[in-house]
Amino acid sequence: MAKLADVAALAGVSITTVSRVINNYGAISAKTRTKVQSAMKELNYQPNSLARSLQGKRTKLIGLIFPGVSNPFFGDLVQCLENQLFDQGYRVILCNSANNAEKEAAYVRMLLANQVDGIISGTHNLTIKEYEAIAAPVIAFDRHLGTTIPIVSSDNFEGGRLATNALVKTGARNIWIVTGANRPLSPTNERLRGYQAVMRQSALTPHVLELPFSMSAQLKWVRLQQLIQTQRPEAVFATDDLTALMIEEIARTQKVAIPGQLKLIGYDGTAAVRTTHPGLATIVQPISALSKLMIDLLTTRIEDKNATLESQYVLPAELHAGTTLLGD
Repeated sequence: MAKLADVAALAGVSITTVSRVINNYGAISAKTRTKVQSAMKELNYQPNSLARSLQGKRTKLIGLIFPGVSNPFFGDLVQCLENQLFDQGYRVILCNSANNAEKEAAYVRMLLANQVDGIISGTHNLTIKEYEAIAAPVIAFDRHLGTTIPIVSSDNFEGGRLATNALVKTGARNIWIVTGANRPLSPTNERLRGYQAVMRQSALTPHVLELPFSMSAQLKWVRLQQLIQTQRPEAVFATDDLTALMIEEIARTQKVAIPGQLKLIGYDGTAAVRTTHPGLATIVQPISALSKLMIDLLTTRIEDKNATLESQYVLPAELHAGTTLLGD
């Protein structure tokens, strides 16, 4: 973690000058103030009197950074994390990054200022360099945040295979995958690769529609509507349940019978979706087990910052065969 002297060295000023800028004391030129503030930001230095008084102690606070809990999957996962952390004596600070790099960076600075014992992040708006510079232990969910940060995920490749195999077995041949933005090194890319592997093994032509997570619901509806109207897929594998449910609704408005004319399968299998839409076929992620594993790894690093951990931990997913796949 950066110290006052590090900021002074980077800004090319004395420690006294940095202290004056932090405490807004004495006559400091605008140019010097800017240099010091820039150095503080670059080094992720957080002046915090409470943090300094807690030096060497633990706060029992954990930071959770996720795109947003309005998504049922992240809502379920955050609830599991919070409950399980509470049982171990921790409290959480929840940060909704909303796919906004500036907001995520501000939250990271805030978490460090509050001296959280560790961070669990399921978003990736910041660069790998920024995450690797965080001194507190970090565990990533389903995201590649850096070579030193362990990733926990379900078996995305096998999940993609399970979903696609299930569609192939229904006799469908014109099978599409609707996926989010596939960033380099992201574990979720494996869902696409699983789909492609089965399509290749089945001598079928893969069809990919990529819709970024940040795309508005209105534009997403239009793109999916165009897919159903113009491509007439026999089956669709959506790599998240909300997209699958949107496809189901579009098919209903277009009088496309499910599963008669269109087989459909999603991904995530949250309790909320399975309760309200029990007919939706989906790949179920083991949310409670994923949460427990992330907490176990994080607390291991909190206890021993040099603890040796694997680069990735993968838990199995399973198929829930609903009526959108097999009918009544």
